Parts: sequence; structure tokens; C-alpha cells
Amino acid sequence: MASPRNTSDSAVPRKAGLSRERVLSAALELVDAEGLDALTMRRLGQELDRDPMSLYRYAANRSALLDGVSELVLNELVIFPDDPDWQAQLRRIAHDLRRLALRHPNVVPLLVTRPLSTPLGMRPLGTLRPLEQILALLIEAGFTPADALHIYRAYYGFLYGHLLNELQEYIVDPEENEAFLRLGLHRLPANDFPHLRALGPVLVDYDGSAELDEGLSILLTGLATQLSPPQRRQP
Repeated sequence: MASPRNTSDSAVPRKAGLSRERVLSAALELVDAEGLDALTMRRLGQELDRDPMSLYRYAANRSALLDGVSELVLNELVIFPDDPDWQAQLRRIAHDLRRLALRHPNVVPLLVTRPLSTPLGMRPLGTLRPLEQILALLIEAGFTPADALHIYRAYYGFLYGHLLNELQEYIVDPEENEAFLRLGLHRLPANDFPHLRALGPVLVDYDGSAELDEGLSILLTGLATQLSPPQRRQP
């Protein structure tokens, strides 16, 4: 007669194995929920039900975690460097990045400021791919490499500025119907800020997508006028 099966081990669920992707995904979820300050090795270990020391196999330190979170978000951004319409491509990328920013608003300051602390050649490869691909797009369109870099800098300078402005907390009282009070503009001295106080209704009716599109039209039209590329090379 067979001996009774010992079910004590099978009754205990096994922990799912760790991987770099799982660690970074958990880190991104933590940042999304609680902000960048919440991301520590200790706290991430708690979220994954692991000893924090085991995480160092996948990220050398907190800085590496932050870099990994940036890469994870930017990997969602799809760029087609061989698109013959460079303006349409840059417009699409901008709106896609805005959607990413709205999904991961706590990551946006990291995307904007993190590169400042790291030399270009030492940044995570995933954070450099958008730069490389946009340069390829513009050079293929006929711009010189130097002009392509100029366009990229102007483009991302505008884009990140727009995103930071759109995501800022500017509503004082969301239940208040009167725009003037909803934005707290009544606190501003009337003699010193007449124009800003008068713009209350416009500020409340802010449409981030439309505002982005309008800014892109101004930027791209100006760049195209000043830096018109030669005829695109024929294959």
C-alpha cells in the first residue's frame, strides 16, 4: 500500500523567480503609485517579498534602479527612423511621449533631470535610443548631422517643458466652478498680475493635446524654414 502523500510542501506556494524585467517592472509600479522617493532597495524588496540584498544581482544600486525605470518607460516609445515625413514622425512621437507621461507622471522628472548627472556615453543604452533614432530620421531626411542635433535639442527642450507644465499641480479647489477661485488667482495682487488673473478661464480650459500640437506646429514650421534639407536621397 502506498504511503500517504506529504502535502505540506505542495501547500506552500512557490515564489515566482526574479528577473531584471520583473524587478524593474515592480520598481516602476512603486514609482507610479508613490513617487520617486519611495523607491529604495529595502522597499522594493518588500514589494517583491524578497531580501533586498537579492536585488543587487539585477541593479547595482538605487541609481541603477532609476536608470532601469527610465529605460523601461522609454522602451514603450516606438520610433520609425525611415519615415520619409520627418515632421509627421516628430509630431507622432511627441503625442506618444505625452501619453506615456500621463501614464507615468512620477517618472517625467526623472526623464528630464536624470541625464544631467551622467555623461552622454555613460547613460543607459535604452535612454539613448530615441536620440539615435531621431538623428537617423533627420539625417535620412537630408539634414546635416549638426542640424539634426540642433533640431533634436529644440524639439526635446520644447517637449519636456510642455510635459512638466501640463503635469504640474495647478488646481487649488477642483470643486469650485469659478475659474478665478479654482486656480487661486484671487490671491495674486491685482495691480501686479492683471494679465495672469484675467487668463483664469483659459487656464482652466487647458487642453494638453491641442496645446502640444499648436506648439509643435510653430516649432517644426520654424525649423523647416530655417533648416530646409536638400532633396531626400534616392535609394
